[in-house]
Amino acid sequence: MASLSTDSDNSSAITPVKTSEPVQGFLITIVGATALAHGCNDMIQAVLPSIYPMLKASFTLTYAQIGLISLVYQITASLLQPWIGLYTDKHPQPFLLPAGMGVTLLGIGLLAIASNFMMILTAAALVGVGSSIFHPEASRIARMASGGRFGTAQSAFQVGGNAGSAFGPLLAALLIIPHGQLSVAWLMLCALVAIVILTKLSQWSARHGHAHMKRHGSAALQKLPKVKVLQALVVVSILMFAKFTYIASLSNYFTFYLVHRFSLPLEQAQMCLFAFLAAVAVGTFVGGPVGDRIGRKAVVWVSFLGVIPFSLLLPHVDLIWTIVLTILIGLILSSAFSALVVYAQEIVPGRAGMVAGIMFGTMFGIGGLAAAGLGKLADMYGINWVYSLCAFLPLLGFATLFMPNTKQKR
Repeated sequence: MASLSTDSDNSSAITPVKTSEPVQGFLITIVGATALAHGCNDMIQAVLPSIYPMLKASFTLTYAQIGLISLVYQITASLLQPWIGLYTDKHPQPFLLPAGMGVTLLGIGLLAIASNFMMILTAAALVGVGSSIFHPEASRIARMASGGRFGTAQSAFQVGGNAGSAFGPLLAALLIIPHGQLSVAWLMLCALVAIVILTKLSQWSARHGHAHMKRHGSAALQKLPKVKVLQALVVVSILMFAKFTYIASLSNYFTFYLVHRFSLPLEQAQMCLFAFLAAVAVGTFVGGPVGDRIGRKAVVWVSFLGVIPFSLLLPHVDLIWTIVLTILIGLILSSAFSALVVYAQEIVPGRAGMVAGIMFGTMFGIGGLAAAGLGKLADMYGINWVYSLCAFLPLLGFATLFMPNTKQKR
């Protein structure tokens, strides 16, 4: 059985915990089911920003109001997640998964029939609450089934969500925008499919999941000293801010940018957004397994530094190069998230649900605040100015210099 060691060069390095108990293999059926459910969940979520132009026209909304919809959704999707993860670390509640998707189902139904701005905000809040319940427990189930390949399992889980996010704009362009707001109700079928999958996963988790978690607990790493943990979390927070503020600028306002700057028809702009989100899914899929091999920190370096030249060029190129550069940005920048999640779980071992809740919650929270702030800036200075400003965000990736090492060698 292979041994693990770290590449840290000081006495505070993480050391492995040895055990003679066997570790189960990678349970691809369980991990695949969590990824599929994640895809359903995130496809529903992705439809919301994809229909912002339709809602803006139908209800005569400002960019600031569009940003407020994102803020309400993202905040409700973020605030509950760490607390749900912390509670279920101590008191597992696997059947929260289908219950959370039921809340999302209610949000979709309300969005389809919303007749005013407050109803839209309420619907966005319900979808956010459903998401906050889903992510910590589903991420934990993927980790349970990883067989110790935590990065690969997290990457597979996350790429399911990113694939769903990519298909959200496509679904909006082909089904919802041509047929109007009421057609949002078709998404309820997707939520029902997810409820069936999540019920099966909850049954597996209740019977076997936590036993698997205990078996491959041998692969967990001891805690860093508190000062190093604090340093690592500060760096991760900076990187999450840079990544998800930049992603929010593209996922929420890219269609507006294309329509405004290049006079692109809305349906074609949605296709461009789909191409970007599909690239995000591919990049996420690559990031986890690579992180298992070369270490989380190396993946983060490549992700942030590699995207800098493309982000700086983006506001100054023509339509074709805009599409090419956004695809490259999606591929490279997205590889960091799975690495950051597993890195955080390594520095705070034994709190997989809480850490997943914090990471996904932070992702949604930053995305919501960024969407609201960027919307206000777009009203004041124009959408082109916003993209010129966001081009500098990846430079914060140099904070990776201060990440304590947790790279594992086999």
